[in-house]
Amino acid sequence: MKFVDRKSKLWKYLPDEIRGLLIDGEKLLVECHSLSGQISDYSYLVFPFAKAYEGFLKQLFLDLGLIHEEDFYSDDIRIGRILNPVFIDKPESVYYKLRKYSKEGEEAAERLWKVWTHGRNQLFHYYPHNFRRLSNQEAAKIIEEMLGAMSAAIEILSSRSQRN
Repeated sequence: MKFVDRKSKLWKYLPDEIRGLLIDGEKLLVECHSLSGQISDYSYLVFPFAKAYEGFLKQLFLDLGLIHEEDFYSDDIRIGRILNPVFIDKPESVYYKLRKYSKEGEEAAERLWKVWTHGRNQLFHYYPHNFRRLSNQEAAKIIEEMLGAMSAAIEILSSRSQRN
């Protein structure tokens, strides 16, 4: 099972570490079918894709000039903060910068943020008042959302390259 076409712009853009995470995730998706009905929460399937999504976002933001190289390599950068629309008035707000980047940037900022919260924050944090378990199908849908957002964001980068 290959979720990302190996000939796509997205695959060509990704560094080997992130490709490896996606390959690991694809393997987990294949193996989980043998566990059907034995697992109460398939959130673990999303993890390698969520980690790849975070790495992708950092690389994209660096390549678009929305963060600096020292931010990219820093252990302190938090995607959940710089992409969060609540912090739009902060100078480091990538959400704001991406919205101003191009006409596609506004839609991309919103989509990237929604996928971040849906596929990472709401999934990997424990909230006793909102304990969340995923079915196999729900996990696959979140993975597809992440990969779709990544592919769409690559188009912004591609359109920038074609203009320059």
